[in-house]
Amino acid sequence: NCSMESFAFWVEVLGWVASLLIVGSYGLNLWGKLPAQHPIYVWANIIGGLFFVINTYYHQAYPSMLVNIIWVIIALVILLKAFFKKQKS
Repeated sequence: NCSMESFAFWVEVLGWVASLLIVGSYGLNLWGKLPAQHPIYVWANIIGGLFFVINTYYHQAYPSMLVNIIWVIIALVILLKAFFKKQKS
């Protein structure tokens, strides 16, 4: 089925984009180029984590899916803390 093949292709693309976002932002963080509190770092982890959730769900890799759900929650908490800190000042 052509549509299933297309869907599978895009799920793989999401997995590769997730890898680039998470490993790329992590590398930039380790090299001192992108602080962990920077919005770009946090958003790269949120988007990358969500893409991994889709990819791992498709592949029925549920333990990895759970790790990525937790990864996204952690990044969202950081983002919300920064937002509410700004609101107070």
